[in-house]
Amino acid sequence: MLNATYEPLCVVSVRRATILVLTAKAECVSDGDGILHSAHHTLPVPSVVRLTRYVKVPYRTHVGLSRRAVFARDGGRCAYCRGSAETIDHVFPRSRGGLHAWDNVVAACAKCNHSKGDKTPAELGWRLHALPAAPRGVAWRVLGHRTPDPRWMDWLDLPPTPVETAEAA
Repeated sequence: MLNATYEPLCVVSVRRATILVLTAKAECVSDGDGILHSAHHTLPVPSVVRLTRYVKVPYRTHVGLSRRAVFARDGGRCAYCRGSAETIDHVFPRSRGGLHAWDNVVAACAKCNHSKGDKTPAELGWRLHALPAAPRGVAWRVLGHRTPDPRWMDWLDLPPTPVETAEAA
């Protein structure tokens, strides 16, 4: 759902989007798949709706830390070997005072996580492929860890995926 200024607000169900369109509180910007039928109306399934009136929304300044969000941020890859991640790891171990925070948690494969134990990467001579940080941007605020529908890309300011980049070439 977009604000009247085309700013992404949140993700709503098809039912909620349809009710907003039927009550003239929103207009359909992009159609989804299928048609909704009632006794008197036929309406394309809305994929993106825009509110007709501006709504001021106080936004959270941070994204909640969860296992699923860490995997999404790190692309499901181990921060140490770039293999397939199965667990999360605290870069500076919690047993030594490390915090459970975005800048200290990474996705890791079981082998690297077990080998690292309660040591820091520096003590093992390992390096992180990317420094962990809290995710930012409109897409994280609106979607969190969810995968966006491709029809939403025009409004989310997301970098193109490797598949989209290859198709454009």
